[in-house]
Amino acid sequence: MKPYRVRFITVTRTVVYAIGGNALSSPTGAGEKESALVLAKVMSDVIDLLEAGWRVILTHGNGPQVGHLMALDSSQPMDDWVAATQGMIGHTLSINLDSILSRRNRPEKTSVILTRVEVDPKDSGFQFPTKPVGPILTNEQVMSEDWDIAETINGPRRVVASPAPKEILDLEIIQSLIEKNAIVICCGGGGIPVIHRDGHYVGVPAVIDKDRLSALLAIEMQVDALIISTAIDAVRTGFGTPSEQKHHTMTVEQARIHLANEEFPAGSMGPKVASAIEVVETLEDVKSIICQPGEAIKALRGDSGTIFVK
Repeated sequence: MKPYRVRFITVTRTVVYAIGGNALSSPTGAGEKESALVLAKVMSDVIDLLEAGWRVILTHGNGPQVGHLMALDSSQPMDDWVAATQGMIGHTLSINLDSILSRRNRPEKTSVILTRVEVDPKDSGFQFPTKPVGPILTNEQVMSEDWDIAETINGPRRVVASPAPKEILDLEIIQSLIEKNAIVICCGGGGIPVIHRDGHYVGVPAVIDKDRLSALLAIEMQVDALIISTAIDAVRTGFGTPSEQKHHTMTVEQARIHLANEEFPAGSMGPKVASAIEVVETLEDVKSIICQPGEAIKALRGDSGTIFVK
């Protein structure tokens, strides 16, 4: 039997592939089989992209994971928990990918970067915290904790600022690793939010939107594609109504109109669409896509998902 040979394609393109926190195994074990299936599809996407000649930068959410850790110890500074989940999730992605790469005799290695992101202390998000984090609070916690608390559909929860990302402090490290054809896992959970105060950086209790940061990373790296992986096959308008429509292509103008008409909820599809169109508006000849895990290559060909165009 002839030895198995891998055909390597010259790498000329770079993609930022953003994964939602729910795509990863929950720390509590809830929905473990479903999460494992989604993770397997994400891994398949990464390998397919590599074999098609793409360099891959992975970003990811951390909502379920950071919420679980905060429930275990709410006294720990929030930026510490964001850093902890970056390491936990990065390890999960890295060890899975390295195992697959080894079996396929591919040369790439993974690298997990603990990513710090500067935000503006004067960002309006700090004045009006709206991002729910952590578990539902007890009556005792509501009365005793010195937090901003808001009533959600499930009960009272702590809310924190969600400022816009200003600068990725570890960008040069990410750049140097991707130039060595590493698979870089970074910007987890929207990055560790820090502000510059009195000549040094300090962490702040905030959550940066993962998709907004992925868009900033894509723009700063001047990548060739942004893929936002989520649990839908394509962007839809009129969702759940008789006029529901699936969009495989959407112009920036159309997307802005739909955003203004609140077609895309602020807590889910809204930031994804806004991030996708920001990249299209800023970069030339870029592919900006929203699709479901397992369909990255099909989406790049225009056979699945939604691609945003000028």
